[in-house]
Amino acid sequence: MIVAANRPPVTYGRGSDGALVPHRGAGGLVTALRGLVAGAEVTWIASAISDTDRELARAHPAGRAEDIDGGSARVRLLAHDPGAYAQFYGHVSNPVIWFTQHQLWNLPSEPSFGPDFVAAWDNGYRVVNEAFATAVAEEVASRPAAPVVLHDYHLYLAPRGVRQRAPGACLAHFVHIPWPPPDALRVLPADVARSIVDGLLASDLVGFHTPRWRDNFAACCVELLAARMVGAEVVRHAGREIRLTARPISVSPDDLHAMAQSAPVLAEEDALVAERGELLIVRVDRTDPSKNVVRGFLAFELLLERHPELAGRVQLLALLDPSRQDVPAYVAYRAAIESAAARANARFGSADWMPVRLEIEDNFARSVAAYKQYDVLFVNPVFDGMNLVAKEGPLVNTRAGCVVLSDNAGAHTELGEAVLSVNPFDVGQQADALYDALTLPPGERASRASLLRAAVVAQPISAWTDGLLADLAEAVASDGRRIEIS
Repeated sequence: MIVAANRPPVTYGRGSDGALVPHRGAGGLVTALRGLVAGAEVTWIASAISDTDRELARAHPAGRAEDIDGGSARVRLLAHDPGAYAQFYGHVSNPVIWFTQHQLWNLPSEPSFGPDFVAAWDNGYRVVNEAFATAVAEEVASRPAAPVVLHDYHLYLAPRGVRQRAPGACLAHFVHIPWPPPDALRVLPADVARSIVDGLLASDLVGFHTPRWRDNFAACCVELLAARMVGAEVVRHAGREIRLTARPISVSPDDLHAMAQSAPVLAEEDALVAERGELLIVRVDRTDPSKNVVRGFLAFELLLERHPELAGRVQLLALLDPSRQDVPAYVAYRAAIESAAARANARFGSADWMPVRLEIEDNFARSVAAYKQYDVLFVNPVFDGMNLVAKEGPLVNTRAGCVVLSDNAGAHTELGEAVLSVNPFDVGQQADALYDALTLPPGERASRASLLRAAVVAQPISAWTDGLLADLAEAVASDGRRIEIS
């Protein structure tokens, strides 16, 4: 099969001897697709991110085989013009499309689209998407029945480019972030919003993690392009029928359990146990505005105000991965996070008790150790396509911990009956939910923890990949095509 995503499954550096050293790529997509890599011939098309990546892309324009988690994939890197890539990634994908789909705009003051955005869209986002479309079409030319799966918000225009170059391609696009209702998408310039939806509808199949995001997309198809819906899962547009699907991604219990017993995690857990107090609330996030960390700190502060008996007994441990620190909005949000933590500590802390412990670093071993030790896992994103933290934590937790979960997280669709649900904008409700989670009777805590584990295990990671390919096979069968995986 052919996979296209902005990030590659491996990135490259140089060892002390100058030799090329591959490293496993970051992100959940690599984990999600590892089963396919082990069981099929995969070509993975991605952007060359580092200088070494670009050097390799020039040396091996057709790609080269790489070992990935026991399997092998041919990794084909695209060395974009640095200026075009900077506009694509730093001026359109993250600060505009991500903000729009997570509904993060402060509309009285932002956004304001002018000539600079138009230039970034035309000379960056379009250019990079055209490069992906060309590369995918070249691969399809030699394997016309191979399923093609493009991924996420970076590549919304690529399906249309592939369809123009390879009309018979068996093409799916999976959107990993939330899809907003039409009014939210209308924040974008009208031609941009229409181009995004039209680009996706060049696919045979468009996938989302939940029916909520799928249905929002369907509404955008109708309102922005005057497309017609056939039920909830088929769009008729420009003489074609496009299937929509909802397939929740998951995690690998075996991998996570192995990680939980690894030496780095056990060492972090020993340190955590030595320093933790009676009650521990954990959040594992990125310093991304969509993760809603500041409101989470305000809710914890309100919890301490309403329940002074918790002073000295409870701590909020926030383990945050620094995110996109080259984007001004993310730099400002990180500063707001640090300010909110400092305020809570100054207001309620003492010489021997720090209410909020904030650690900003990339340390997954410490995150897994914290998963094992939480009494409450606090996950309150503004919006989230899925949120795997809410699935990872319950699998390895050893304390019958509770999960407080935003009802705007995609994971809420599967886990809602076993979590304490919150409105991510209601700080008071979040404070009350934290208190309820800390004080639930032991029997109810154990019952909820068991339900959470069962819900995650019931949706194995293979179900996402297998289901997506089955949906694509059904979508292309309507006109006599079929996919073949070797």
